[in-house]
Amino acid sequence: MASSAALQPEPAPIVACTISRDVQNFDLLIEDMEAELGEKWGDLSFEDAAVFLKQEDAASLDFLAIAVDDQDEEHLPDIGQLITDAKSHGIRVILIAEEVSPVALHELLRLGADDFVPYPLPEGALHDAIARLNAAPAVATAAAPTDEEAPEMVSAPKAGAGGHNGVVIATHGLSGGVGCTNFAVNLAWELATVAKKDNPRVCLLDFDLQFGAIATYLDLPRREAVFELLSDTASMDADSFHQALLTYNDKLHVLTSPADMLPLDLITGEDVDAIIAMARNHFDFVIVDMPKTLVQWFETVLNQCDVYFALLELDMRSAQNTLRMIRALKAEDLPHEKLRFILNRAPKFTDLSGKSRVKRLAENLDIEIEVQLPDGGRPVTQANDHGMPLAESAAKSPLRKEIQKLAKSVHEHALASVVNE
Repeated sequence: MASSAALQPEPAPIVACTISRDVQNFDLLIEDMEAELGEKWGDLSFEDAAVFLKQEDAASLDFLAIAVDDQDEEHLPDIGQLITDAKSHGIRVILIAEEVSPVALHELLRLGADDFVPYPLPEGALHDAIARLNAAPAVATAAAPTDEEAPEMVSAPKAGAGGHNGVVIATHGLSGGVGCTNFAVNLAWELATVAKKDNPRVCLLDFDLQFGAIATYLDLPRREAVFELLSDTASMDADSFHQALLTYNDKLHVLTSPADMLPLDLITGEDVDAIIAMARNHFDFVIVDMPKTLVQWFETVLNQCDVYFALLELDMRSAQNTLRMIRALKAEDLPHEKLRFILNRAPKFTDLSGKSRVKRLAENLDIEIEVQLPDGGRPVTQANDHGMPLAESAAKSPLRKEIQKLAKSVHEHALASVVNE
């Protein structure tokens, strides 16, 4: 008996664990864990994990792979507590998620999960996630800020290798249906094609997380990479940022809104600041299309942008919303002077009555309407439905010509600023 016992090998130390309702539901995860770790991993149910993670022995693990699906969403607080307990022991967490809602996934990532891999697992995805975990400590040590530097860590590391210092332009519709997204898309395209050669690099960001239509207006797919970028801007670098972007006709780079309708507070001011700083560092012009609602990160965009275009129409709702917007900015001591008012569907040159109404509108609101855009009519709807800018579907449209003039003016002003510097 003694000799046979001596021949049995020592059990391999456990360096990782999977945690799930039933690991048999994640057979691909079992295969990948065995391929990566052999016998050096174990499996725990949610209940067993809750007990184990309160023990000091838990600190010996390198990482946990927490696997969840849509049936686990009702237990989200308990799963979140597992992540919190793991982080208290210094254990890294890889989140394996199958058909989990974006809101639930975002919540788990915010609680401290270090990486996310969708299920069914793409080939090599778990291997890559483990490699990122193993590389993370060296990076974190090198970049660890002091308490005094911490507030600037969001944007400071992002402005390095891009070599640009782009002009940031925000667009905001002051009421529904004023044509703000159409204006943003066409302004971005006109800027991207403003010169015969050496065109500026332009990035268009759709920050309307619920009803963003830029993907529709340019016939671009909405990819999961956008949600992943928005959910974890802390680990964003130039590569991950560009992977989330799509290009239209190889000239305009676009960050579409996510595939699913998400809460507007999914992202914070710090997230928005990081994304805009990254875009500014890699592009000459950054166009930010804002949701109509004033969100908590509105102030971040207002402070970051060089110009904030506010679109309105010649009607009572636009007038009332404009007045309320100005009052809100003044009450919060925000830079309301950045607002540049654009009147869409303005009356024709020969409409003297309409011109008089525009003048009274500006006087009553105590604003200056700097740009008046004509009504583009049916060609605008057709262009948007076909996923094309006006320059490609209705080049002679009066609306297109006015936006083209504005783009040239913005471009020339930017060039003049560079020369003066």
